[in-house]
Amino acid sequence: MRYPSAIDGREIQGWIIKPPHFDPSRKYPLILEIHGGPFANYGPRFDLEMQLYAAADYVVLYTNPRGSTSYGQEFGNLIHHAYPGDDFYDLNAGVDTMVATGYVDPDKLFVTGGSGGGVLTCWMIGRTDRFRAAVSAYPVINWTSFVLTADMSAFFTKYWFPGPPWEQAEHYAKRSLLSVVGNVKTPTMVITGEDDYRTPISESEQYYQALKLRGVDSVLVRVPGESHGIRQRPSHHMAKVLNTLAWFDKYKGSCEANSE
Repeated sequence: MRYPSAIDGREIQGWIIKPPHFDPSRKYPLILEIHGGPFANYGPRFDLEMQLYAAADYVVLYTNPRGSTSYGQEFGNLIHHAYPGDDFYDLNAGVDTMVATGYVDPDKLFVTGGSGGGVLTCWMIGRTDRFRAAVSAYPVINWTSFVLTADMSAFFTKYWFPGPPWEQAEHYAKRSLLSVVGNVKTPTMVITGEDDYRTPISESEQYYQALKLRGVDSVLVRVPGESHGIRQRPSHHMAKVLNTLAWFDKYKGSCEANSE
């Protein structure tokens, strides 16, 4: 699928996975899956997790918002020192496009992603309450604490930001997910490996605590012995998928999903 971004009309490319025995006359719940990186891309290739979501009777949408690779230098650099940011409009317009098909239930929308996708999951629910529930996997929440604890601190401070946090405090705060957590009403699961060196679990702990302080239904899943990606053991990988589906299934039938 191709659709225009809601902010500047840029063409965004995405793909849809439909459940087995898909019936276009039905209204299906939708999962928006967001890729990490953020300099990476999705494509028409096999993905175990998304296939399992579809097998559980969800329509799955995955797209390449601004910053994704393989669309040229200008498109990729749109998020330079501006991430997260306008990628929200690219992703949200994809959800609008799916609702317009007629076979997606606008009251049963879900969002998830890992790493950079976990960042954008939190960015989405910090700017809209249209999603019934969210699962943010190994996200970055506080850019200041992230660059001072992650394994690639020298790289991040040099290329992802205009300087270190003690010189660019306002810039770091503006792009922090803590800047929008006060808006969140969406029930949210955060799942991270306890040995994650790329996006340390202390990031997830901060977001979980913030949601609890706000009274938002939330849960923190800690996976022992896992680093970034939660794929060290097949059982842990499956636990990630099953926890995600269980969280979404819990709210799929609830009429009070976004009530505080």
